[in-house]
Amino acid sequence: MPEARAASAALPQPALEIASGYAFGGPALDLGALLWDGVCLPDAQVRIPLPMLNRHGLVAGATGTGKTKTLQLVAEQLSAQGVPVFLADIKGDVSGISAPGTRNEKVQARAAEVHQEWAATGFPAEFYALGGIGHGIPVRATVTSFGPVLLSKVLQLNQTQEQSLGLIFHYADQKGLELLDLKDLRAVVAFLTSDEGKAELKNIGGLSTATAGVILRSLTAFEAQGMADFFGEPEFDTAELLRTASDGRGMVSVLELAAVQDRPQLFSTFLMWLLADLFHDLPEVGDADKPKLVFFFDEAHLLFNGASKAFLDSITQTVRLIRSKGVGVFFVTQTPKDVPADVLGQLGNRIQHALRAFTPDDQKALKATVKTFPESAYGLEELLTGLGTGEAVVTVLSEKGAPTPVAATRLRAPESLMGPVEPGTLDSAVRSSPLYGRYAQAVDRESAYEKLSSRGAKGPDEMADEVADEVKAPARKPKGAPAGKPEDDPSVVEQVVGSGVFKSLARSLGTQIGREITRSLFGTARRRR
Repeated sequence: MPEARAASAALPQPALEIASGYAFGGPALDLGALLWDGVCLPDAQVRIPLPMLNRHGLVAGATGTGKTKTLQLVAEQLSAQGVPVFLADIKGDVSGISAPGTRNEKVQARAAEVHQEWAATGFPAEFYALGGIGHGIPVRATVTSFGPVLLSKVLQLNQTQEQSLGLIFHYADQKGLELLDLKDLRAVVAFLTSDEGKAELKNIGGLSTATAGVILRSLTAFEAQGMADFFGEPEFDTAELLRTASDGRGMVSVLELAAVQDRPQLFSTFLMWLLADLFHDLPEVGDADKPKLVFFFDEAHLLFNGASKAFLDSITQTVRLIRSKGVGVFFVTQTPKDVPADVLGQLGNRIQHALRAFTPDDQKALKATVKTFPESAYGLEELLTGLGTGEAVVTVLSEKGAPTPVAATRLRAPESLMGPVEPGTLDSAVRSSPLYGRYAQAVDRESAYEKLSSRGAKGPDEMADEVADEVKAPARKPKGAPAGKPEDDPSVVEQVVGSGVFKSLARSLGTQIGREITRSLFGTARRRR
């Protein structure tokens, strides 16, 4: 201890003031060593208090600056302290967290620079894949559980169509028509536009043939892209993400997305479903000694692109409230401007890697990023463009919840493998998991499609084809209708949105039927088993 105090006293005064802001007494994650005037000061360690990890965070930086390795570094230490972690693996290079790293000259040099006692270590991990596409235990959601708001974003529906889809879900909830997969939803849409079904929604506005046709075409296109496998049973239970290993370390859940990285609308919205489902199910815990789960939301800009105001409001509220349920959320993207201001304002922990300033847009983004940091002893514009790979500007929340001083940091090296494990090793890990038998085989039990098929001579597929054919035909205006008036009359939508039934749905009060269905901020649902 006397040697440590002497080393601290030898620091330059500005560096000493910064270092004192990271001298936490309780459990913390070690990020690296302070950089000052281009020199690494290993006696000035930069850390994040463990209890503050549920106050959310942002990991940002240009491509190739080391964001993925930072996620790996933080995930390792969380796991070591008994905190489960969720990681979305977009490029397929995070699977190495399950295997010990390789000691080489670069790792040894980095460890020496930051006074890290590096030891090759693998961490307990489960590997998942959306719909089983790729290497991993299949992750599926039922259409009922996914809900109308998230599904509308995946199908790229407009506000009117989203509202109509919400009405369809409400009807299915009320009538006990289980929407397990996409054919169930197609069947209900087709039924509600049939002669028999139109009367079902008569008192709350009905469903126009034009809107039904758009929804059905979107579903057909969605299925044609091979995306139907993501919906169905067995549905993934997000409580699996909260597990710890037998040795007490937190389980690292890695969702492999490399096979579906060309479908950003789908996987980004699916990540939001996982988070919304956790929010829906977890009890309030208040401020805990450590988080129940830390959830890393990679490629976060994809979630916000083209999002409606209602969708953004739901994200903001989910992020704000899930903290009290013990879940920390870290958004991972290139610049803070990718994240809406209302969400960014809730991210107390910041790890900002280097930014580029090659174009006027880059320079504008750089200036905007600097403004999001507290006052600093650094010249941040120059610093952020000069950081090397594996270096970052850090500010976190102290144990008292106040922002720490801005600290340029040379980050530690991950102790697990920095790269993917072999495909054969990955497949073996997946098949030996106790969860594989639970989720591997898709099942198709009786649901809305089968129930509606048994009601009449015309099956749901035939009714859906008739709706699609009708929509393709030129629209016929009633006699005396004003020229140019669209078939999808706004007054119908206003009637639907203004009805007491739809307002109840929007307020997420849910509907009690047979087995309980409740809907949360995003209209997501979980059937209580």
